[in-house]
Order: sequence, then C-alpha cells, then structure tokens
Amino acid sequence: MPSPEIQIRRERPDQPDVMAMLGALDAYLASLYPPEANHILDVASLAGPDVRFFVAREGGAANEAAGGRIVGTGAVRLMAGEPATAGERYGEVKRMYVDPALRGRRLGAALIARIEAALHDEGITLALLETGREQAEALRLYTRAGYGERGPFNGYPDNGLSVFMGKRLVAAR
Repeated sequence: MPSPEIQIRRERPDQPDVMAMLGALDAYLASLYPPEANHILDVASLAGPDVRFFVAREGGAANEAAGGRIVGTGAVRLMAGEPATAGERYGEVKRMYVDPALRGRRLGAALIARIEAALHDEGITLALLETGREQAEALRLYTRAGYGERGPFNGYPDNGLSVFMGKRLVAAR
C-alpha cells in the first residue's frame, strides 16, 4: 500500500490543483484516442450528487494546512440498473489517474480500494468501468484488483478501442 503520508479523501473536483491533474489526464487520453472515444466526465459532472470524487495527496498531517500535493484522483458514479446489468445498480469507476512520476507505489490500488469502500457504503455490489486498449498500466491495475472483461454498458459503443471491465464486490453483512 502507499506510504502513510498519502491520504485519500473525498474532495471537490473544482480546486485548481485537481483541475490541473484532470487536465493532464485529458491530455494523456487525447494523445491516445480520438475525441469521440474519450468518455470523460467534466468537472461539473464530477461535482454532481451521483459522484463520489477522491483525491490522493502526499503530505498528510504534516502538510494539513496546505492539503498536501495532489498525486492522484479517482471517482465513482452511482448508476441505476440497466439491461446490461440485469437491472442491478452499479458504480462506474471514472477519472482514475496517478501522477506518472509516482506510479509503482500502489496509489492506483489504494484509490480503487477507496472507491470500492464507497460503493460498499452505498450498498452497491457491482463496480464497472470502461478504459482504453492502449492503457496498459490501467489494464494491469484493474486486472490485479480483480476486474474482469465484460460487455459494454451505459450505452458505450463497442468501438474496438474500449475495454469494459467489472467486479462483483463483497456484500455487506
């Protein structure tokens, strides 16, 4: 897991440092895929009542006043059931990104774990995501976290560029 000086908390996505990191993610995705293949939630959508947005910051308690340096983001959008989920509610993982200079420190795994905990708190036991075939690091992260390939959902086109994945989460007892 990441070092103790990394804190992952729910935060607003409209903070300048968060928007800069989301901009870096957008630029990265734009370098890999055409615009119509990027299914990005904008900042206003990320601030919506159906989204739980998380920020990983380095600095923790030692840098509480400044909030710490942002090192990653992740979100989950709470979704109603649909035919592709046999009517079951689910959480869609969105906007996962870790500062490339800090990859390999298991920050992505910690963000996924935090997102899954949020879904658990909401009583949701299905997590789905759409990522791209060219994102080897993301595919490796999700596979290691227990996500398996599945068919499209949420109206996403099966365009040959997307990889659809899902994971059944352990239900609350």
